Amino acid sequence: MEEGAKLHLKEWLITQIESGKYEGLCWEDDNKTMFRIPWKHAAKKDYKQTEDAALFKAWAVYKGKYKEGRDKADPTMWKTRLRCALNKSTDFQEVPERNQLDITEPYKVYCIQLDNGSAKPAGTIKQNVSFPFPSHILSYTENLLIKSCFYSALENLMMEHMYCELTGKKPQNQVPAPITFFSPAPTMSDFRMKVTLLYQGQRVMQVTTSSPDGCFILQGRVPLGNERIYGPCTAQQLSFPSPGSVSLPSCMAEAMNRLLCHLERGVLLWVAQEGVFIKRFCQGRVYWSGPTAQHSDRPNKLEREKTFKLLDIPTFVSELQSCLQGKGPTPSYEIELCFGEEYPDPGIPKTRKLIMAQVVPLFAEELLQRFNLGETEEKRLVFGSNTEGEKM
Repeated sequence: MEEGAKLHLKEWLITQIESGKYEGLCWEDDNKTMFRIPWKHAAKKDYKQTEDAALFKAWAVYKGKYKEGRDKADPTMWKTRLRCALNKSTDFQEVPERNQLDITEPYKVYCIQLDNGSAKPAGTIKQNVSFPFPSHILSYTENLLIKSCFYSALENLMMEHMYCELTGKKPQNQVPAPITFFSPAPTMSDFRMKVTLLYQGQRVMQVTTSSPDGCFILQGRVPLGNERIYGPCTAQQLSFPSPGSVSLPSCMAEAMNRLLCHLERGVLLWVAQEGVFIKRFCQGRVYWSGPTAQHSDRPNKLEREKTFKLLDIPTFVSELQSCLQGKGPTPSYEIELCFGEEYPDPGIPKTRKLIMAQVVPLFAEELLQRFNLGETEEKRLVFGSNTEGEKM
């Protein structure tokens, strides 16, 4: 790896485990598919910051979030940052049944994941990424005007706000040349999502989120002091409006209130370098449809406490390339969530579902609009245009 290049969390953690520098950070099994990470609470009498916060501090230093002599030491925030990174990463899955949090030297256990969700032995990952993009677009690098044509391999090996301007005709018989992106490169920063909540097809809320940590969609509020369940509460919180905010028959309002009781822990949505992700915390069932959904004609269920990728950015960019070359349709990027009822459900119109949410990652929408491939807001409202709720 080139000097100065940054490691992704997985490679960084494996390096720390192998180094033996941090007491308690070690492999849990001989195959190196699981590891222990020390997890002592700062309130314990025998807590020593120099030892018990050393790993968390090292991650903060590595990410540029803490500099000795410049910033005030904050062990709690250091731990929160690493925990947030672990929770959001698709490379790791916590193994709660192996955790030991009530012993003298408490620790958590995480499993290293394959793309299909199974355990993966520790190994190396390519540091340079090749991804083809049409050369007739890349030739206009001085006119980088189309935001967020981005993807990931490592955190610092991606395109941040890529704007391309097409001028004139496309060159004929020109084969796109693969482009390799090397570090250093800008860091992705367009985390915005347009989230629309609908009750039986009536729009009751539309919010554009901006937090890098994404947003919770839930009943009520994320309770304070429950970070073990939720992680750090820095994500934007979207609470379901009261069913009384729309005109519904009393039987429907009653059914909706019963459903909302099971959505207190909600779901967490966020945009990362690799794509758009979701994690379900609520007891109530949640189903979805979108670009990476397994089924388009039958329900896709979100399992509880598992991270799902709703949109894959490399696939989106590849499909956009094909579309611009006239070899494929406009890539899909919209996501739909259905709370408490199976979805997709060809037998029941979506306007009859009690609670749904539409999620639009704005980097994708704005990118397609720049190429005149995007749809207008009016064309995109698939829940009908004559419902009261759309007046908001």
